[in-house]
Amino acid sequence: MTDFEKPVSLFICPLCQSPMQPAADTWRCNGSLHPKQTKHPFDVARQGYVNLLPVQQKKSKAPGDSQESINARKRFLNHGHYGPLQNLISQKMAALLSKSEAIEEQDTQSVNWLDIGCGEGYYTQAMAQLGSGIIDNLLAADISKPALVELAKVSKAAGRLWYQRKNSNAAKTTVIYPLVTSAAHLPLRSHSVTGISSIFSPILPEAFAEVLADDGYLIIAKPDAGHLATMRDALFDDVREHDSDKFLHELAPYFTLMGTDHVSTEMTLSADDLADLMTMTPYAYRARSEKRQALLTAVEKASFKTEAKFVVYILQKKAFS
Repeated sequence: MTDFEKPVSLFICPLCQSPMQPAADTWRCNGSLHPKQTKHPFDVARQGYVNLLPVQQKKSKAPGDSQESINARKRFLNHGHYGPLQNLISQKMAALLSKSEAIEEQDTQSVNWLDIGCGEGYYTQAMAQLGSGIIDNLLAADISKPALVELAKVSKAAGRLWYQRKNSNAAKTTVIYPLVTSAAHLPLRSHSVTGISSIFSPILPEAFAEVLADDGYLIIAKPDAGHLATMRDALFDDVREHDSDKFLHELAPYFTLMGTDHVSTEMTLSADDLADLMTMTPYAYRARSEKRQALLTAVEKASFKTEAKFVVYILQKKAFS
């Protein structure tokens, strides 16, 4: 058995929930829970992602972020504008996992982390570079196939895809599993992941609690009050403030809030950066076109200043939830 096949019990078939075997060319379930013992195949794309989103779980022909939005986000994030948030999330993950009693007691146990709504992988790649092999298997999940194509290509070029895992004698390294899947129907065995990160992504308390191990961690990043305030003032007549913690009561039956961190960064944006920022956010379609154009025209004469503000919540799964 090769190293990338070790976490076989981690995955389940999205069609029949039977255990599923990863492989470099095609993943197959064993059909044990299917009435006809049917073994469902899921081909690995040449870029390295696996599509585990059955057509019956799609709400549209091409769900998730568009290629235009993904391209804009790549350009914007690669300029480092959200670097402080990326660093904070990585630091929090490293601190949590380094002190995890379950990991300390079971050195041979794989540490599996799920980055839900990972997009093209800006935060995912930082998680994979935490060092010292803190995470074994990084499950990068998103409903957008174009986003997973981008993430898989970068992961493959870096030698981080699961089937590129070094042999068992090599130092412990993090490998990435790019998965096209629905957050509401995760193809993962119950209680199989050590932690979940949801960065500007859906919050599904029951689904998260189901796949998290006991005492597992949940990291949530959201826009904070005052996020991009000057930009929103320019785009909207009536600005509603972000209610960042409105979902905490939904998580309360399953999770305990361990801590809250705030991070902000002042940004001076060119017209191109501002256009990308608008395209990668809901403002691209919520703001009137004449408002967007007026703002972009003004920025062509002078750079635009705004402040990005984020809040990061650290939660832990309650026992027996």
